[in-house]
Amino acid sequence: MNVRDPHRLVAAGTAALVALAFSLAPAWAAEDARTTNFPPPPPPQTKQTPKEKPQQVKRQKQKQSELREGYRHAHALIMDGQYEAGIAAMHALGHDDNPEIANYLGYASRKLGRYDEAKFWYEKALAADPNHVRTWSYYGMWHAEQGNLLMAQDYLEKVRSICGNTDCEEYKKLKGVIEGTQTY
Repeated sequence: MNVRDPHRLVAAGTAALVALAFSLAPAWAAEDARTTNFPPPPPPQTKQTPKEKPQQVKRQKQKQSELREGYRHAHALIMDGQYEAGIAAMHALGHDDNPEIANYLGYASRKLGRYDEAKFWYEKALAADPNHVRTWSYYGMWHAEQGNLLMAQDYLEKVRSICGNTDCEEYKKLKGVIEGTQTY
């Protein structure tokens, strides 16, 4: 090696350091594994026996049935004007990110005059399903109640684009609210 060429000297030194680092890497890795508190690996999954699988399916169906029944009960409370109880029942379902549930949480909140809370739930419902026509309609009603008829009109157009204007109940209801002939 020519000592007069500094570039070669630097290159040779760098190569030596890289080689040293790679030779020590397994030792460092072993030390890290001993001193780091990683959680233990998950236990191996066991195969279900043929008898367990039908039981699991039965439990899932039972849970879905209970969820549907709970939703029907919460919805009925809200539609009956028992907004506080309906809100509590909807929350108890544990699925606030579902667009139907979030929509009715918004609806009940709006009926209680909690407009900021209603806005939160309507936006959450639309985040979960951007084409949830009932939420667009109710959120349009929210805007109309806030005095923002231009925004309510925009939401009416969104409802029309999703479900039309002749057979769509959500369109008819929002249009009635905007025109002042209905309340919801």
